[in-house]
Amino acid sequence: MEHPAAFALTLVVCLGLCDAAPTTPSSDDHQIAEAYLSQFYRDPNTTESRGRRVNLPDFENDLKAMQEFFGLEVTGKMDKNTLEVMKQPRCGVTDVARFGHFQGKPKWKQSVVTYRITEYTSQLSQREVDATIAKAFQLYSDVIPLDFKQIYSGTADIMILFKAGYHGDFYPFDGPSGVLAHANSPGPEQGGDTHFDEDEKWTLRPQGVNLLLVAAHEFGHALGLDHSQDRSALMYPTYQYINTNGYKLPQDDRLGVQALYGVRTPTVKPDPKPEPKPDPGPSPPEPCNRDLVFDAATSIRGELYFFKNEHYWKKGFYSGLSTHKIKSTWRSIDSVDAAYEFKGRDITFLFKGKQYWAIRGSTTLTGYPKPISKFGFPSTVKKIDAAVYVASTGRTLFFVGSKYWSFNERTAKMDAGFPKTIWHNIPGIGSKVDAAFENYGYLYFSDGAQQTEYDFGSKRVNRVLLNYGWLDCY
Repeated sequence: MEHPAAFALTLVVCLGLCDAAPTTPSSDDHQIAEAYLSQFYRDPNTTESRGRRVNLPDFENDLKAMQEFFGLEVTGKMDKNTLEVMKQPRCGVTDVARFGHFQGKPKWKQSVVTYRITEYTSQLSQREVDATIAKAFQLYSDVIPLDFKQIYSGTADIMILFKAGYHGDFYPFDGPSGVLAHANSPGPEQGGDTHFDEDEKWTLRPQGVNLLLVAAHEFGHALGLDHSQDRSALMYPTYQYINTNGYKLPQDDRLGVQALYGVRTPTVKPDPKPEPKPDPGPSPPEPCNRDLVFDAATSIRGELYFFKNEHYWKKGFYSGLSTHKIKSTWRSIDSVDAAYEFKGRDITFLFKGKQYWAIRGSTTLTGYPKPISKFGFPSTVKKIDAAVYVASTGRTLFFVGSKYWSFNERTAKMDAGFPKTIWHNIPGIGSKVDAAFENYGYLYFSDGAQQTEYDFGSKRVNRVLLNYGWLDCY
């Protein structure tokens, strides 16, 4: 069976030498050029046949092909400009079609393509990687009638991993600043599979290697796109950082992928008969108020939720800030006193008064509400002020007045010796907690409008903030 075509994004670093490249190339420069042309401008299938050499490489003609592709002066001779282009970050797929799949226009036949991330990078949180990979796929699903769905077990259409060196295919990675990633063309078995070199410095910023841009480029190959000679295109061979804030698929890439899959058109629904507008109820609270006090706060599936009266603000990694009415998401709940997420079970608990609900995303689980006494609280506890799950300990902390309880999620029992006094046992956060949540390894405890960023392991205050700073207020 023929192995699926694989495409790699490579990074060649100038290290300050590009501007000093000599007019007459050195032996090192010639070796760089020979390796570059061998990888990107020669078809290895034409240099050997049944053990004997045929069509020996022609350095001058290969160099001319490279210079023509990049719009350089076509001389067939090494010069400073040609060497500089060779040293730029770029995708590792050849610029001379090596596989027949480009002419055959391979593509996914189904309308929903699944993907699964089996190994994550240690340089970004799992939440950041999930959100970035989803955003990269969304760049395409926004313009073609193809949807992408992340799954968490079994074999997906596109399997994704971060790993260094040899990682189970024919294309081992080569350490930092070389091949960044590679992807297979659409098809069965390994078709579409995408691998990222864990030796690279993966970031979401201009520094290092921007994961969104690399992933979007590789997914273009996984969808069947070839390279483009348009310098503004995502599929241009060389990697370069551009501002990813509000990034959309460039026109050249959009036209290319739409030629394969067609154009996504919005579903047009008939205008419903006008109905009397319902009473909107209380207006949403003002977010940019320095005196803002949260009722509760928690993360839910990678996004932050801040509750106030009958409303909540949702802050997403890419989707930004939005305001919602609580009952519009969870019909049986109109306000929230406390909330926490237990990621291991993909469950979030919302508390109001002496009752609590279990939710998954926007779905309220059956059998709720239940009394808070199920957690082991005495009848004297009428409401929970705040709650937060501490992953490093496997405990959920519940705050009531000036005291707090510790609940063991594994045994589903309260720890012995509680409640304890907040100010004495969690020094630096004050004597009461109105809202609490975890974000990127820190715990955040709100007392009134003020908030403490806290390292729970070392019992150390990192900094003091104001609640309204989370709501895009400057």
